[in-house]
Amino acid sequence: MNGAAGTLTRLVHEMGAVALLASEAARSLCSRRWSLAEALRQLHHIGVQSQVVVLTTGAFTGMVLCAQTYFQFHKVKMDTAALSVVGVSMASELGPVLAGLMVAGRVGAAITAELGTMRVTEQIDALRTMAAHPVDHLVVPRLGATLAALPLLTIETVAIGIGAAHLVGTHLLGIEAAYSWHHMLYYTNPADLAIGLIKAFLFGGLIALIACHRGLTCDGGAEGVGRATNTTVVHACIAILISNFFLTLLLNAILA
Repeated sequence: MNGAAGTLTRLVHEMGAVALLASEAARSLCSRRWSLAEALRQLHHIGVQSQVVVLTTGAFTGMVLCAQTYFQFHKVKMDTAALSVVGVSMASELGPVLAGLMVAGRVGAAITAELGTMRVTEQIDALRTMAAHPVDHLVVPRLGATLAALPLLTIETVAIGIGAAHLVGTHLLGIEAAYSWHHMLYYTNPADLAIGLIKAFLFGGLIALIACHRGLTCDGGAEGVGRATNTTVVHACIAILISNFFLTLLLNAILA
């Protein structure tokens, strides 16, 4: 019981610390004390350099989803509806979740490693001695870049996933192209894409805040940086998967 209570206490403490960091970052973002040049540099690192892994994941997920849906729908002569399932699933669920998980693994770990190294080498303390707030110079540019990049990466993931699924369905599985595309457009509503983009925006915030928090509170030298990096990826992925469930219920009740 003590172990469970201690784990719950640590979890609540971590959530509170991330929430406090979010409030500090929001105040800093509104005060414009952060560097636009650094935010653009982070946007390139987080957004542009993450495209290959995100697009590859989206393409092959769309293809395998189309194939598996076709194998089931073909039994009841509903072949042309396979792409509709891909469209709805990619737009509202798989697109933001896959993009978020890939960015959490690639970018979240990098942010924690970078900030953690700065902390253990006392560079963050040096910033404070120069009256430079670490949240202004380190957290806000990364948070803003992640919030901007993840919805754009999600759009690319959705587009490449649907496009790859359409190619597989029509050229490999023999689905009639015109009817398949028509059904996908008919059943995939703008609300589905809106839900996906809202999720992506919130996932971006979760990834950046968890990564920055773990980096800024890292200790224990190089070993501590490694632990913090691993913890960031695990916590960010779990946060995305848990929040996705509640966001799905909430956003579908509001927008669908």
